[in-house]
Amino acid sequence: MTTAAPGTRHSDEELRAAARHLGRRRFLTVTGAAAALAFATNLPGTAQAAELDAGRIADDPFTLGVASGDPAPDSALLWTRLAPKPFEPDGGLPAARVTVEWEVARDERFRRIVRRGRATAHPEFGHSVHVDARGLDPDRVYHYRFRTGSWVSPVGRTRTAPATGARPGELRLAAVSCQAYHDGYFTAYKHLADEDLDVVFHLGDYLYEYAVDAVGGARQYTDRTLPAHFDRETMTLDDYRMRYGLYKSDPDLRAAHAAHPFVVTWDDHETENNYADDIPENDVPPEEFLLRRAAAYRAYWENQPLRLPQRPQGPDMQLYRRLRFGRLAQFDVLDTRQYRSDQAYGDTAHVPGPESQDPARTITGATQERWLIDGWRTSRALWNVVPQQVVLSERRLDLNAEAKVSMDAWDGYSASRERVLAGARSAGVENLMVLTGDVHVGYAFDIKEDFADQDSRTLGTEIVATSIASGKDGAERPDTWETYMKANPHLKFYDGRRGYVAVTLGTEQARADFRTVPAVTTPGAPISTAASFVTEAGDPGLKPA
Repeated sequence: MTTAAPGTRHSDEELRAAARHLGRRRFLTVTGAAAALAFATNLPGTAQAAELDAGRIADDPFTLGVASGDPAPDSALLWTRLAPKPFEPDGGLPAARVTVEWEVARDERFRRIVRRGRATAHPEFGHSVHVDARGLDPDRVYHYRFRTGSWVSPVGRTRTAPATGARPGELRLAAVSCQAYHDGYFTAYKHLADEDLDVVFHLGDYLYEYAVDAVGGARQYTDRTLPAHFDRETMTLDDYRMRYGLYKSDPDLRAAHAAHPFVVTWDDHETENNYADDIPENDVPPEEFLLRRAAAYRAYWENQPLRLPQRPQGPDMQLYRRLRFGRLAQFDVLDTRQYRSDQAYGDTAHVPGPESQDPARTITGATQERWLIDGWRTSRALWNVVPQQVVLSERRLDLNAEAKVSMDAWDGYSASRERVLAGARSAGVENLMVLTGDVHVGYAFDIKEDFADQDSRTLGTEIVATSIASGKDGAERPDTWETYMKANPHLKFYDGRRGYVAVTLGTEQARADFRTVPAVTTPGAPISTAASFVTEAGDPGLKPA
């Protein structure tokens, strides 16, 4: 099979037919076929697109804002994507290369510029730009911007990580997740943009594949009408690209990205609800689902501040990675979606049984599991933090002696959890913190050595960030509050409102502040702290602050 020339498109049915013909193995191994099936365009370099005179861009191309991510001691990843018309498949630009200039400065007015350069926005990557700005000083705030033609982007603020051997006194971070556009406004991001933070961890469900109607669902717009193509589930590369355009049209999300560097990982909805590896939620052939996964992964990379090693290859993308903030913290960012075994018992709540407890089952895949445990063994950090997607701690859903648990969370992969926690023990990890999203509520758990024995050793803490918007307004005490608190003594906090978690890692303790808003179906809600907890270095376990 030959790849398509730039600017041409295969029909969806042609691609699906080709995927079925090739099958999974050849889809993954035949480079030319994978490129055609996954992207319907060549990659830059295989067939060079013409260059566009940026002076001919008549409308602001920086509608999606700017972002930075994955801070290192000497560099920052800077992102933007050119899209004068973000609700159109091509973003309003022709299939041509665009030269983009970038600058990094010590001050917001760019009087002290320290780095500058040029990058190419390729049409094959949705005119996205990923600049690895190197040669920066550690643990320092910088400001950055982009320019093309007569247009200048908004100014972004980022911060580099501390030097490798440094011992910073504290690190301020936030954990966020689950931002269904159709469920409400991203008000929490407006408040997060004003926080004094070093970095933000996005734990998944950055967008949702579900249809968004003309009034924006629960947003109930009266001042605009969204295009009809949003009112369907995302399936193709164009669909996913335009959906990111919709989400990044939200001013509060753009403000949060401009204010802080983000470290992102996905869960399921960036592709399809509750998929597992190459197994879709719906009954379609795996090779056909891989076509959709390839499109989703491609659009994810195009629209996030990620480095070149994370760029997808066909339907595969290595998103798990490690970041260090001096000797204070090591972050092992996981991907619990791409490599997992299929959910047991039809992915319905079920009591633990032979199917879910099978030792062969994995939520991380064997390679990622070894990488995580090996990383702990060589860690020199005081805090070992694991940003990931679904609840790791046992979460009993009823008060029966044999309680049902979620088959999509680590409860459905208990052998995988046991191996990982055993790895933490064998590596001598004393201060383990897990950051989690997914469930649209805030939780604070003690991670027990044996969840059936509440007197067993506490191995660490799990902080679960509620959603930015998913689930609409929520409630301080959901209907399940009393049941869950009684069934899970290691659960120290449960709140069902929207918001985020702010975490301060210090040399003596870590503090988690659960920040919530009372509503997201109407804009402009205030922020407040629902509860605060601390865990002391060397003495894991949560205590009210």
